Amino acid sequence: MTPTPIRLSLSILALAASGAVAQQGTPSGADIAAETRKVLEGTAGQDTQGQAAQPAPSESQPQQQPPAQQDTQGGTGAEAPPATVTAPGGTAAQPETLRMLQQGGAQPVEAQQGTPDSSGASASSGASGASDASGSATAPSDASSTEPMQAQTPKVPPTPEEIEAASYQGGPLPDGQSAITVKTQILLDRAGISPGIIDGWKGGMSESAIAAFETREGFTADGQLDSQVWDALTATQPAPMLQSYTITEEDVTGLSDPLPEDYAKLAELDQLGYTSVAEKLAERFHMDQGFLENLNPGTGWRQGETITVVDPGPALETKVARIEVRKGTSRLAGFDESGRMILNYPVTVGSAQTPSPSGTVEVVAVAMDPTYTYNPDVNFQQGDNDEVLILPPGPNGPVGSVWIDLSKPTYGLHGTSEPDSLFQAASHGCVRMTNWDAEELALLVSEGVVVEFIE
Repeated sequence: MTPTPIRLSLSILALAASGAVAQQGTPSGADIAAETRKVLEGTAGQDTQGQAAQPAPSESQPQQQPPAQQDTQGGTGAEAPPATVTAPGGTAAQPETLRMLQQGGAQPVEAQQGTPDSSGASASSGASGASDASGSATAPSDASSTEPMQAQTPKVPPTPEEIEAASYQGGPLPDGQSAITVKTQILLDRAGISPGIIDGWKGGMSESAIAAFETREGFTADGQLDSQVWDALTATQPAPMLQSYTITEEDVTGLSDPLPEDYAKLAELDQLGYTSVAEKLAERFHMDQGFLENLNPGTGWRQGETITVVDPGPALETKVARIEVRKGTSRLAGFDESGRMILNYPVTVGSAQTPSPSGTVEVVAVAMDPTYTYNPDVNFQQGDNDEVLILPPGPNGPVGSVWIDLSKPTYGLHGTSEPDSLFQAASHGCVRMTNWDAEELALLVSEGVVVEFIE
């Protein structure tokens, strides 16, 4: 059954009052690749239906229950399973979720925020000043690469001509930002293996994407570019890597002013939208905003202007029958009915203090463009706000543009207002991905799809 996009209010429960936990150290490409290969080879052929395992206690209680033993990260520490309500059709959802859905005549959904990364740093493409639902703080990052070496910014970023002409000359991806890395990231994205944001920087996220691609193709997985990987990526991708795009009236309208951090001020707004044309188009074409701007120097970002953007290829259409969330590699993999991996995205997962679920859960429903309900009695304390606030929807909201509700109450898969934060911080249990990856996944899943959390 294809999910029906819905809009509802999401109640994020018992999230941290402080920043998210940063990961300690950056795993090497070999480490990431070894872990990815081990997990993939052990699970790719499993039955897509699976037996539901008993997940670990939720980090939070449903809104209808009093908070219990709140820890330093904002979790309740409650051992009792949260109360659930059976939705029309027999699915379980939180009472708050069910109430909102029933009001709109829709099926269930819920929400939360945050996740880990282990790399370095370029400018973010998310212009929102609002913190995520978990209040997580992230180190500067390039989102697609994630290595401190990004501080060594080259004097001249790769030009469109250099990107199109780039060819593999042997060895791993070069350090820093390069045309060959841009091209590799685009090819991976087209193959359904998301590198996160496309920015041309070498780093842990790109290496983890290469490792996932190698494993899917049956290659030795070390996370490093080689001739075998390059030939496989380019075999069916002869089209140009970049394309021309003319800015439309729709692109320049519906923007938000710079967004404040105060939730009370955010709640007064009609939407938490993109704050610039460049940010809006960067997300549409899976790019880092700074990289997009570098490709188009002197652009005024006005209607009628023609710019150069990445061509990420068509969206996937094969339905996802099973999902695996690999905590060790911070990647999410989707499999078709035959057990073949068809997509793989970088994600942020929970920390040791506020872990993501364990075992097997199911997709309950999908919400597109969700609102966010802040309740200081059960959420983290945000500023001086001591009343319930409903934040409007928008891609720069706490859960981004999509929420995929899971049968484990208060947990879900969702987007983020800060795509460059992936691989940089730890969430409070939910699984966060770029808005464009979340939107693609939302159209490929349906109620009952199994989601297995792999330690």
